[in-house]
Amino acid sequence: MAVQPTRAELVALIERGDIDTVIMAFGDLQGRLVGKRTTGRFFLEHVAEHGTENCDYLIATDMDDNAVPGYRFASYDLGYGDMVARADFSTLRVTPWVPRTAVVLCDLLHPGTNDPIDVSPRQVLRDVVSGAGEMGLAPMVGSEIEFFLFRDSVEQAHAKGYENLEPHAPFLQDYQILQTTRDEYVIGDIRRGLEAAGIPVEYSKGEAGRGQHEINLAFTDALAMADRNLLYKHATKEIASLHGRSVTFMAKYDFAETGSSCHVHCSVRDVNRADQPHSLFAIDAAGDPTGMFAHWLAGLVHLGREFAILWAPTVNSYKRYQLGSWAPTAVAWGGDNRTVGFRVVGHGDSTRVECRLPGADANSYFAFAGIIAAGMYGVRHSLPLPGKVVGNAYGRDDLPRVPFTLGEAIDAWEASAAARECFGDDVHHHLLTAARHEWQSFHRSVTDWERRRYFDRA
Repeated sequence: MAVQPTRAELVALIERGDIDTVIMAFGDLQGRLVGKRTTGRFFLEHVAEHGTENCDYLIATDMDDNAVPGYRFASYDLGYGDMVARADFSTLRVTPWVPRTAVVLCDLLHPGTNDPIDVSPRQVLRDVVSGAGEMGLAPMVGSEIEFFLFRDSVEQAHAKGYENLEPHAPFLQDYQILQTTRDEYVIGDIRRGLEAAGIPVEYSKGEAGRGQHEINLAFTDALAMADRNLLYKHATKEIASLHGRSVTFMAKYDFAETGSSCHVHCSVRDVNRADQPHSLFAIDAAGDPTGMFAHWLAGLVHLGREFAILWAPTVNSYKRYQLGSWAPTAVAWGGDNRTVGFRVVGHGDSTRVECRLPGADANSYFAFAGIIAAGMYGVRHSLPLPGKVVGNAYGRDDLPRVPFTLGEAIDAWEASAAARECFGDDVHHHLLTAARHEWQSFHRSVTDWERRRYFDRA
């Protein structure tokens, strides 16, 4: 794996002409990479120290980049001013799939004061991790994000209205080596590109859908993992596009296909020994959480419904939660059990909880923040852990269920005192505004399903 360059090494690369473009970027509300490209010369002269100015609407828009009313942070009434994107040079990477280009992720600051913008996705997670540090905890995260690969190019998919796309495989390919060899000219380039950009990859594998894949990145601290996921999803789209192919991270692109998830594995270390592989999560002889781990897991179960918009942010997200679909429907916990929302796995220093609720469409900054904040809430309030689910949790009516729709999840978030306690009123309002707009946008559209069902029969 290539080592990430230092700031001084970037200067040398630019001065030699090996790098002529630097991308100053950050994640928007939808978890997409946005920002500016600057020439290497201008970067050294003006940007490296100061940063770039970006319109503050970039973290207050919908997926179509429409300015959305109702935000306290940014609006026409407030003039849609600037925010400063300041480089975090610990995230600096060279992107080999885009020639002579480096990318650095940025923190968003208020101009003039340079105070952090608390509703920006990276800052939301940073603040939650900081709160964990005050409790003596350093959260560690690994995640598994799935996607579908299509033979259609991005332009062809768009021209088709995203209908009748050709999956890259004609059959289910879960763990299959033969079919994934046929996909390797794309998937292999993604793995190699990420490694060359200093993003360590553990595995790639075929998944349970036609053309579905999963790439696993090495676990690390929560903020670094979210940064890696932001670049992983972006790189996957770019590299596939360079091959004339398209991918989707939709949670459920076709109801007949398996959904795409972002399973999140989380453990915690002593904040003063975060560089040592010693998990503070403990289990007893039966494999059940004890002590602090029991309270942490209880917080996740307790807030599983209230925090749903952090893990399932779109209308489509809720189509993934189907019985017998590998996606959980029960907000419950178990041992090595893939039918529940929270799965306790590992042993010794690898002991961790896997949150199976997030879809591949989740913004990792928010998804991780929700998991850590819920766990901390359980610890702070010494919540008792409900009973373990053994066997098939699908269809059990004695267990709380994941919300059926984004609207139901919005109601749960809006009414949640715990969400305000964990994130503060400004972040709570910001995420509520984004979710409400997404839900309202869906109800201002007419779907193909409605036309097929009602056109001639209503």
